[in-house]
Amino acid sequence: MTPRLYLDNAATSFPKPPEVFEAMRAYWETLGASAGRGAYREAVETGEIVAGCRRRLARLIRAASPETVVFTFNGSGALSQAIKGLLRDGDHVVTSTLEHNSVLRPISALGTQRGVLVTHVPADPSTGRVRAADMEAAIRPETRLIALVHASNVIGTIQPVAEVGASARKRGIPFLVDAAQTAGHLPIDVEALCADLLAMPGHKGLMGPLGTGALYIKPGMESRLRPLLEGGTGSASERPVQPEFMPDKFESGSHNAIGLAGLSAAIGWVETRTIEALAGHERTICNRFLDGAAQVHGLTVYGPPVAEGRVAVFSVRLAGLEPSELSAAMETEFGILTRSGIHCAPLAHEALGTHRDGGTTRVSFGAFSTQDDVDRCLACLAELSSVAANA
Repeated sequence: MTPRLYLDNAATSFPKPPEVFEAMRAYWETLGASAGRGAYREAVETGEIVAGCRRRLARLIRAASPETVVFTFNGSGALSQAIKGLLRDGDHVVTSTLEHNSVLRPISALGTQRGVLVTHVPADPSTGRVRAADMEAAIRPETRLIALVHASNVIGTIQPVAEVGASARKRGIPFLVDAAQTAGHLPIDVEALCADLLAMPGHKGLMGPLGTGALYIKPGMESRLRPLLEGGTGSASERPVQPEFMPDKFESGSHNAIGLAGLSAAIGWVETRTIEALAGHERTICNRFLDGAAQVHGLTVYGPPVAEGRVAVFSVRLAGLEPSELSAAMETEFGILTRSGIHCAPLAHEALGTHRDGGTTRVSFGAFSTQDDVDRCLACLAELSSVAANA
């Protein structure tokens, strides 16, 4: 049987470090309690796991304090908390055509429900990047949020978030960064990015399990955000109103303790290897794939043609095969797992001109991907190209 090769890391990373499973199993077998819901040892130890994960994540993104990091169910939950918690009736948002539906859909819903207006700034077709000057030019007097993806989940292009953040900070407009494809892949310094809000899933580059995510909230911003959920926090339980202090204001209900145990171990793994080393490995993977892809007849790779300024997320089309056909052939004939379609980013595919033709096939590498994996993928594409050309 052909061994399976997972190349859908932009959706969720796989495999995970073994430390993740061990931490989750230890919680399952020895603790099982809910953090903050008791004074007995198991509940206290669970609370320490949650607090340790928060400290590690704050350190990773260079946040001022752990309390600025709020846990969510996933990256979408973090983005919705930021967007729906901040915007009011008639507000205006500046964002880009590269955004994921986790940004597009909450804003669209607020447009229907509360009259929120939005400007989608297009990316430069030659670079795949949004220009910071264009984002700034789209600002109106009623603009109350600027939101930008750190790296596109379709073409992998790293966006000028620090420049856009500096412009937003200068004008006093909150800036939201979607770090779904960069957290765990690239160094992140929330102050250097001028990020007031930064959303990240735990299950992608951070290498944690599904069902984990976080939202960074710059000190002072918490007073401007409404929590999307009220309920038990294990704190100030004598009062029937939501606590105003961090992080409890935004963390109602019992934590996903087993997931956060895994996420904490995953971030520890990332720290041990260092973000810089992981980013260097990714650049090597990007260079090898791009160099090889240029030799495959009939293969189009969207986005930057060089490793600089991108992450290892590649959208491709192969002449003679629809994206869904290409993904199916890569799996059934070569055991390679990819994702085809619109990738929850319809405006990005409109900009590429692929939205009416089935989108693209996305190949996305991860921390455990090797150069041999790249070569195996390229050999598969070359063989399928030859078959399609002779069909």
